[in-house]
Amino acid sequence: MFKNICVLILMVVYNGDIMPLNAQDDTPIVIAHRGASGYLPEHTLAAYRLGMEQGADYIEPDLVLTKDGHLVARHDIYLSTTTDIKDHPEFADRKRSFNGKEDWYVFDFTLKELKTLYAKQPFASRDQSHNQAHRIPTFDEILSLVNDYNQAHDTVIGLYPEMKQPEVFINEGQDPTDKLLTIFEAMDVADIPFYFQCFDPNFIVQLRPKTKAQLIMLMYEVKDEVNGGMKQNIPFALVQNSIDGIGISKGLLVDDEGRPTPIVKTAHNLGLKVHVWTIRDDMIPKGFVNSAQEMKAIFNMGVDGVFADFPDTARAVVNTFTLAEKVTGLE
Repeated sequence: MFKNICVLILMVVYNGDIMPLNAQDDTPIVIAHRGASGYLPEHTLAAYRLGMEQGADYIEPDLVLTKDGHLVARHDIYLSTTTDIKDHPEFADRKRSFNGKEDWYVFDFTLKELKTLYAKQPFASRDQSHNQAHRIPTFDEILSLVNDYNQAHDTVIGLYPEMKQPEVFINEGQDPTDKLLTIFEAMDVADIPFYFQCFDPNFIVQLRPKTKAQLIMLMYEVKDEVNGGMKQNIPFALVQNSIDGIGISKGLLVDDEGRPTPIVKTAHNLGLKVHVWTIRDDMIPKGFVNSAQEMKAIFNMGVDGVFADFPDTARAVVNTFTLAEKVTGLE
């Protein structure tokens, strides 16, 4: 995945047969991935605040529904990876198997019960010292945080929520559609810029006639059984009339030989934004010295934004990036 990137950049810049993909007039946006999740436990108010302080244009809360119907921020529908649920004997009997995975599931807990848990850093290699400091936030709390921060600092930082596995909640008798439409309206009233993203194409398509929100279809790479190599898991034709952009795995940017794929150019020709996930300072792909080089390579391909665990690094790269710097740092 995303290998031979140095070869890619040289091809993009110097090979007359492969022209640079369209550069965007607008500056690429920085999206604080789960907040400043490289520094603090993800999806906490502290992580979101730090992301804003570090210069993110948007913060990204992943949303799930509690048993009593509240939208809260967690990356997964299960709780063991990002909370201290294992340390709560009062919830031991709530552990169960769901879709083949044994864990504690958010839809089995009320908001009051979830508020007794502490968020924790899921990456063992990252700072674990904040694991007993932060609770699980509701979306209402996140919205208030961003609104208050914007007013206090005269900024226009936006929200980029993702609904996780909506089909699971629908099957559990909790369709999140109306709740999401309500928060779209609340963000509009508060004049907060926002995108909405989801991996479920059916959910995105059914949302389109109900909202003017900017809808982003999340895509990842799957094996192309016919042509070989990898391809996006959802064809453009299925969703292009229902979306305003795509959020793609960086593995879709190049093929197995390190050559640029047409995905960015194709999306732009359809009038769609392209946001790429996920850039991590402490997980550098082969061929790069650091994440700054990785981001410069990605920006050279004309993408419109990146999801970053370390928003301060992404902000610094965006602030210094120009088209004349296509191969700076790769020599």
